[in-house]
Amino acid sequence: MLSDYFKRVKERLELVERQEERAMLAAAEKVSDAIQAGGIVQLFGCGHSHILTEEVFYRAGGLVPVKPIFVEPLMLHEGAVRSSQLERENGYASEFLQEQDFRPGDVVFVISTSGRNPVPVDVALAAREKGAFVIGITSLEYSGSQASRHDTGKYLSDSVDLVIDNHSVSGDAILSYEHVEVPFGPTSTVVGATMLNAIFAEAIKRMADSGFAPPIFLSGNIDGADAHNMRLIEKYRERISLL
Repeated sequence: MLSDYFKRVKERLELVERQEERAMLAAAEKVSDAIQAGGIVQLFGCGHSHILTEEVFYRAGGLVPVKPIFVEPLMLHEGAVRSSQLERENGYASEFLQEQDFRPGDVVFVISTSGRNPVPVDVALAAREKGAFVIGITSLEYSGSQASRHDTGKYLSDSVDLVIDNHSVSGDAILSYEHVEVPFGPTSTVVGATMLNAIFAEAIKRMADSGFAPPIFLSGNIDGADAHNMRLIEKYRERISLL
């Protein structure tokens, strides 16, 4: 099974690289343009999708103007089952959306592999309403196999400016075995992390090619990095209080 999982993940990554290249390049262009114009990149996800918002935040070798939107009841550490229940509630997003600082010129990634639950849909709609460019990372196969839980019938893919398909299978689990009753081996996190880091890498190249110095964190475990990082943090701290 170990080699089977590696094989299936490689297949997903190759599928994403082949079929989502145009969308990922478009996303990279939007990220590059936003940062050069003084905007930031914001990311939101519930449950395990929130892991991807942390993956690219305050990351050695990663972009500085990245703001994860942490809503702790929608994460896992305050109760995993409860977080799933809240994600499904129509209207729940209104409890935290008023606090969010979406602005024209920002790029907002909303991540939901199933794409069917109300909270990610409402975040995407709210960010677009405020003028941000919204990118959805989702599985079109998964959402196409399940009814929307949003009271309008919308999916995440209906609610964003740009859709990037992570090509997760319905249910996210890629493996099966004759002695196991249910599928296992999710792919959305490892594939999603690769997608985001690839998009940001392309955005960094585009910034450099245009003569703009990309704001990139150095590892804090490299001597001399603190001064470099603090200079960049001070530039963005007003918009990203978590820094």
